[in-house]
Amino acid sequence: MDLFDDLPPDAAQTPIAPGAMLLHGFARDGDAALLQAVESVLQQAPLRHMQTPGGYTMSVAMSNCGPLGWVSSASGYRYAALDPLTGQPWPAMPACFLDLAQRAAAQAGYPHFEPDACLINQYVPGAKLSLHQDKDELDLRAPIVSLSLGLPAVFLFGSPSRKDRPQRWRLVHGDVVVWGGPSRLAFHGVSALAEGAHALLGRRRVNLTFRCVRKK
Repeated sequence: MDLFDDLPPDAAQTPIAPGAMLLHGFARDGDAALLQAVESVLQQAPLRHMQTPGGYTMSVAMSNCGPLGWVSSASGYRYAALDPLTGQPWPAMPACFLDLAQRAAAQAGYPHFEPDACLINQYVPGAKLSLHQDKDELDLRAPIVSLSLGLPAVFLFGSPSRKDRPQRWRLVHGDVVVWGGPSRLAFHGVSALAEGAHALLGRRRVNLTFRCVRKK
């Protein structure tokens, strides 16, 4: 189902599945501080293309900040306190990141959100993310908070069953998607990024994904 044109231009938020909410333009007003913080983190923990356990190189470039970072290698997917590229702890999560994630989660009905991992994903035209579940976290009671910056993307969001066809949602600069509860293990992904240029990020899309890994 294509849902790109079903929304009024002034819609503030849209339920996209049980327990899942799209917050339109939620982070647009604070984008300058967020982008500055992204660059600061990446100076300490550079982007890299991780390998999947199957031996493939991911088209999305990644890094992390916060107490834990998500990593992938031939041995599998996991969270680690140290950046395997530098051997150092991941950079601290910037205050503006945490504030944005907590406000978005509360707006979507998930108060007291305390993420301990933030994945930073960079897409360039042609990069994509296959359908998958976020299930490496110990705390599945907490939601996922995902912020889009830069070029628009087609976000695929399904259900906890891989058999269900995902819906397609167009995400633009400043949009935030929050999902939890019955949708916490929904399959989701990103279609290949289309060519384009954004006023602030050029030929890039940056996605920040906030997760609670450890049980509180």
